[in-house]
Amino acid sequence: MSHDADKLIRQLSLVAFLMAERRPVTARDVKSNVEGYSEMSDEAFARRYYADRSELTSLGVPLRSQRDEFTGEELYTLRSEQYFLPPLELTNDELAALQTSFYLLEGKFAYAEPLRLALQNLALGRPGFNEPPTATAVRVEVLDPDYSPETPGRLGKLEAAISKQRTVKFNYWSISRDEHSERIVNPYGLLSDNGLWYVVGHDLERDAMRTFRVSRIRSDIRFATRKERDFRVPPDFHIEDYRGRAPWQIGPLLGEAKIRVGRETAWWVERAYESSGRVENGVFTTEYSSLRLLASWILRQDGRAVPIEPVELCEEVTRALSLVEERHTAAQFVPAPERSEPGESSQLPDHLSGPVAPERFALLQALLAHLLAACGDRSEAVIPAREIVERLRIPFDELEEHLSLLNLVNFGGGCYTVYAELDGESVRVDKELFGDTFRASPRLTPLEARAIRLALEFVGPMIAADAHTPLERVRRKLEETFGQFELQQTPETQGSEAEEDLIARFAEGIRLRQLVELEYLKEGDEQPSLRLTEPYVLERKLPHWYVHTWDRTTGGERSFRLDRMRRAKLTGERFEPRPGFKPRGLRDARQARIWYSPLVARWRLERGGACALTDGAVLAETAVGSPEWLVGEILSNLGEAIVLEPGDLRDLVATRARELAIALA
Repeated sequence: MSHDADKLIRQLSLVAFLMAERRPVTARDVKSNVEGYSEMSDEAFARRYYADRSELTSLGVPLRSQRDEFTGEELYTLRSEQYFLPPLELTNDELAALQTSFYLLEGKFAYAEPLRLALQNLALGRPGFNEPPTATAVRVEVLDPDYSPETPGRLGKLEAAISKQRTVKFNYWSISRDEHSERIVNPYGLLSDNGLWYVVGHDLERDAMRTFRVSRIRSDIRFATRKERDFRVPPDFHIEDYRGRAPWQIGPLLGEAKIRVGRETAWWVERAYESSGRVENGVFTTEYSSLRLLASWILRQDGRAVPIEPVELCEEVTRALSLVEERHTAAQFVPAPERSEPGESSQLPDHLSGPVAPERFALLQALLAHLLAACGDRSEAVIPAREIVERLRIPFDELEEHLSLLNLVNFGGGCYTVYAELDGESVRVDKELFGDTFRASPRLTPLEARAIRLALEFVGPMIAADAHTPLERVRRKLEETFGQFELQQTPETQGSEAEEDLIARFAEGIRLRQLVELEYLKEGDEQPSLRLTEPYVLERKLPHWYVHTWDRTTGGERSFRLDRMRRAKLTGERFEPRPGFKPRGLRDARQARIWYSPLVARWRLERGGACALTDGAVLAETAVGSPEWLVGEILSNLGEAIVLEPGDLRDLVATRARELAIALA
């Protein structure tokens, strides 16, 4: 039997023994009674027992220890009421909505497998859990622009390193310097922010805290040592401190800027950047670490944001407008030829590209609970093997091995919990003496709980809309099931009541085929406009929510970003779906050919859909649904992006840059 299998049997048997004893036990009791320890020397036992306790604690198993006041020996306990999930008060609608979240996320959600296992545990014994998703959910799409086949493997390695507190080594591409270097890092926490994954930790070579974008890791992630633990997370480290920072605030802060925003724009700035600054009397005050990135944001607003101070910020904006106009009125140049071979900054494959896998210990816990739940009050059961394979995602050719491991879990003194064997297409289960002890669902592991939190982060408002329940209530009920152990360095889910309310209204409009009136602030406009829409599809394209509609006000297909909506309301008037109409956004978009200078080429190349040129520049074909969007996109590049074609859009950019420069003079 493999080392990992021995460890799993040992750990599960330790859990079983401690719960069966119902009294504090000594290390000597453990060594004498628990499968796998008795043959060890005292020195080997001390080492293995310490490692097993640490690992079980990191998995959320509530092992407790206390020193005997008379003998001085350490006593260990595990109370079953702390080990199993408390009664779950989710309604059937709420549980079905969670299952819908899995349906929505399965395609490109790195934590799909621990999420599946968590939901399986939550739903143990609840009928109807595996019913198909609702019709509204089918009309929701989730897209993660930062996802790649390598993402889950990298996150899985980092999850393991963080939970075990192990130092890691990897090759990293620093995009600002366009350099590759090996980094040796103590990873403290993982963060999903604005649709991008980051790992935050202590860079040992630089002796400083650093934030690394996971998609820029260019090698396998390896443990740097053979130790069982390399570091401890500092008590003053909090992952939330690294979340929600505006792009111009990443890095050491250098000063404070003031930017005038229009009255009709201020509400959007307050909503979108509430954690990055404050709006008072039409002035947005924000700290900055990069004037260039702050100038980029100002220019993307296309006149709705005007710099006041510092003077260096005003000069940066003025200089950029001058360069944009100059480059769009000069004679067109011919871009350099395309580069035939991929550049050094291209993505390298990661050998570990599987999903973030549930811990095998947690999987065996769930399998045991599932087998015993099938027995119920009877002493035996026959379960279709396919049901176990599909529900727990255990490969059929590994099912027999998993069952064999469970058969060896020992409560001490030769007492077992279950005997299960694969018989053709069925699994035959005999419940042993201590079988009823494990019939309930075990408490969620930190990884499973984190998967649920991320699901709430990605599609939480949709879950609430589908469950006809405020998201906060669903979140609170769920956290009651995994909140009794600390989810260290796991960010709280974010989202506003305004966003949740908008999604609920559009979900209802889609379900009832009812017109929705909305007030929308379009890019480039200074005031919101009223639109009467037929809603068809909701889309979560990280980090934003969109609704794809037929806009009756303008007479065409339109897509709206929810964070730019001031309000939306159901009109009560029904509409009949347009035959053959399947809105997807940018259906009637024009194509623009855009050149990006070597100064910004790496960032544009990273977004995909562009080709590198031999001089280090980049050429991209971009779908333009709105000329106003294109103007903001070009201006935000501070003169380092040029529209080559079509000519009228090129002229529009030049004209708009000239108008803004005059207004700022």
